Amino acid sequence: MKKQKTRSVKSASNSSKQSKSRAGKRSAAVPAARAASAKSTGTSPARVRAILQKLDEAYANVNCALVHETPFQLLIATILSAQCTDERVNKVTKTLFAKYRTPRDFAAANPMELEQDIRSTGFFRNKAKSILGASKKIVEEFGGEVPRTMDELLTLPGVARKTANVVLGTAFGIAVGVVVDTHVTRLSERLGLSRNTDAKKIEQDLIHVIPREKWILFSHQLIWHGRKVCQARKPRCVECTLEQLCHAKDKTV
Repeated sequence: MKKQKTRSVKSASNSSKQSKSRAGKRSAAVPAARAASAKSTGTSPARVRAILQKLDEAYANVNCALVHETPFQLLIATILSAQCTDERVNKVTKTLFAKYRTPRDFAAANPMELEQDIRSTGFFRNKAKSILGASKKIVEEFGGEVPRTMDELLTLPGVARKTANVVLGTAFGIAVGVVVDTHVTRLSERLGLSRNTDAKKIEQDLIHVIPREKWILFSHQLIWHGRKVCQARKPRCVECTLEQLCHAKDKTV
């Protein structure tokens, strides 16, 4: 009887150890699966490289859609583009830049007349105020030339990091950050490149995962992709070159 009891105890003990071992393996597998999932949907170097490769294939040579001939014209056009389409801005600047040709011309403009010149871009009073202020400061403090540093550009009325990054990257080829507009904000969230909603925080997230030599082109690529394919209300996922890399909740496929 004692031997039978001993064997029963040993059997129960072995069974318990096996159960614990299986449970341990299962618990260890959970973090591993989560890590694999994070790699496939997050900012692992391999995934970021795959995204950049797909963007290069689709938008190899895209540039800023705002029509301009000089850094100053680009600055004015970018100020006007806030809460307005580039298409509308280009229609306005076609006549605007013929009427006001230099920073001095804008600085000397009649505020009420300038407001009417840019009225169709929306928020025209604030934009006119910013354009007049930026133009005067460029004439008085920068010798009529658009400054080439982020710190100096940020001293101009109406200029925040987005506008400064557009001018530095497109006009001067200087990469100090990533342009974060509504398209870049939307696509960064959908692609899992940033969980933030604030433009400054999104920019910081992006510059930590996107190689610096890609910052300028990457901004343009996301903006073009946002306009053409990854639209806000009805993303055209069937046509999207990034569809297999995207795990957005609002995908349409």
